[in-house]
Amino acid sequence: MAKSASLLFLIMMVCLSEAVLDSHYYSKTCPNAENIILQTVYNASIHDPKVPARLLRLFFHDCFIRGCDGSVLIDSTPENQAEKDAPPNISLRSFYVIDEAKAKLESACPHTVSCADIVAIAARDVVTLSGGPYWSVLKGRKDGKISKASETINLPAPTFNVSQLIQSFANRGLDVKDMVALSGAHTLGFSHCSSFQSRLRNFSATHEIDPTLESGFAQILRNKCPKPNVDKNAGQFLDPTSSTFDNVYYKRLLEGKGVFGSDQALFVDSRTRGLVGLFAQDQNLFFKEFAASMVSLGNVGVIQNGNVRIDCRVPN
Repeated sequence: MAKSASLLFLIMMVCLSEAVLDSHYYSKTCPNAENIILQTVYNASIHDPKVPARLLRLFFHDCFIRGCDGSVLIDSTPENQAEKDAPPNISLRSFYVIDEAKAKLESACPHTVSCADIVAIAARDVVTLSGGPYWSVLKGRKDGKISKASETINLPAPTFNVSQLIQSFANRGLDVKDMVALSGAHTLGFSHCSSFQSRLRNFSATHEIDPTLESGFAQILRNKCPKPNVDKNAGQFLDPTSSTFDNVYYKRLLEGKGVFGSDQALFVDSRTRGLVGLFAQDQNLFFKEFAASMVSLGNVGVIQNGNVRIDCRVPN
């Protein structure tokens, strides 16, 4: 049964990914769409510096389930638990920014700009506003009608090894370079202890602490995440410049200071170590490859013959 479900998921992702998008999709129907979204994202980021990391994460979590169809935005109902309420997504935030952008777009261009496109454009904008690269977002996605919490099992976990990561990204038509480049999104943001605490105590039969973790940094993390931990908000920024989009994330991996096991694995594994070194050495190269991989990710599971939600939280 599980194998059949996995095969069905892969077939769905491949079939839906054949849609063709266009960077000028709204040039006639809603020419100010990107400016409206940018202004909304900018204002929200000024008031809450956590917004950029949260909106970038929202894009990843949307595209990795049913493809980039805005399904992560749908609210649960008494009959259905939606993606946003599944354990891996409980910490997703800043949905209100998408809601605000959608309300302004509905006023300017009713029933025109999809929620899926808003998420994709907002992800680009937060990267650029944080000092990262700019790229033209391909548009024309339509919104999905299905959102199931059970499908979030397909999200890559922070405990994954490189083989698991490669397979997870390959399932979505993304290669090893895409995987390493997109992992650089962890240059923004914060993680709660629950995502990395397994590295800090009773790691294995032979090691109390994950041996790939630099000892001094391990002690810092242990202090921030004591056992028992009564502070549900405790955690660690994913790199020291967590509000700036840069290549410090990769430099930290070279030092054994990746927060997630899946991050540090990129430097430990010979299949990905070279790319980590290149991105740590050359920020412009990282920016170029990240932008290209974001375009590729934005093509995953696209629905082109669907509809545009009026309210991003409720399917039409």
